[in-house]
Amino acid sequence: MGTIRIANLNAYKLRLEARGTTAWKDRVTAVREIDPDVLGLQEVVVDERTTEKREWDAAAAATIHAFAADCGLTSAVDVTPGYPYGTCMASNSDRSWYTALLWNSQSVGVVPGGYRPYGGPDFWHGFTTARFDLGTGEPALVASYHGHPINKDARRAEGWRIKSIYRTTGGAKPGFVLGDFNALSAAQVPGPDGQLRYYDDEAYRDQDHDDLEYQVLEGTIGGKQLADRRQTEYLLRRGFMVDAAPHLRVPPHATVGHWRDGQGDPDPWGERRIDLILATRPAAPSLVRYGIHRSTAALKAADHLSPFVDVAPLRVCREFVNSDGSVIRNS
Repeated sequence: MGTIRIANLNAYKLRLEARGTTAWKDRVTAVREIDPDVLGLQEVVVDERTTEKREWDAAAAATIHAFAADCGLTSAVDVTPGYPYGTCMASNSDRSWYTALLWNSQSVGVVPGGYRPYGGPDFWHGFTTARFDLGTGEPALVASYHGHPINKDARRAEGWRIKSIYRTTGGAKPGFVLGDFNALSAAQVPGPDGQLRYYDDEAYRDQDHDDLEYQVLEGTIGGKQLADRRQTEYLLRRGFMVDAAPHLRVPPHATVGHWRDGQGDPDPWGERRIDLILATRPAAPSLVRYGIHRSTAALKAADHLSPFVDVAPLRVCREFVNSDGSVIRNS
């Protein structure tokens, strides 16, 4: 087996009633162009004004299955008393916004019993997880994540919770986190002088608007205006996870900021990279390629562009940590 492709899409308020419209078709075209084996999906939305709360899950499941089918993918998992909708999705029960995982059933499959959703109070939006059989090698835990858009302290807490989901006793599970993190990464790279610096520059340094509090560290507005990167700082510490783009030495790039002139919601932030793919220590060796999908359809489809990685499944391994702190990885 060669490689599989793992990608992410924040689909910008994807609703079932939009099926068949140009906007829906652009999203489908963009996904088909990427041709993912696994796709993280965010912003599946149910209209709270027309749908009773007890019907939200059914409406979201119908939206996800319709989108998956149009993309040539699936999101179907076993129906159980706990998860009666048979859909790999998650939400905060007080919000009608969903995350989901879609996949190509011809190349990968969910390990039986491997689907688990997480909601509130741990996540403002749902955190969808599933263990995937990648066809060979060690199964991988994959998650679709949508970070809190406003509360940076909540994003930090979400980072801690994500780490707990991917921890084993003294080590890390093999896997990937895909999503709209709604914040800049804490990943660092060597600068021209050899000193470590952030891969993503300080995007907010020269901005002046009412929403700065949502993204910068307290006490820095009007001064350095430093981005709050605590959400991923804990995940990347000691290489527990790696940020795929800097790990593969891809030049810095933006995933949002391309929608202007009244497209979508007002955006005071400009161009920046907030859509990330993270790999845990035992999965990091499997990363062989990283890219951002830019096409005519992708630029129209959503206010977020899709990052993707190509993964060599045979390089995904298990991790064991000795009592002295040394790490052993076995394929």
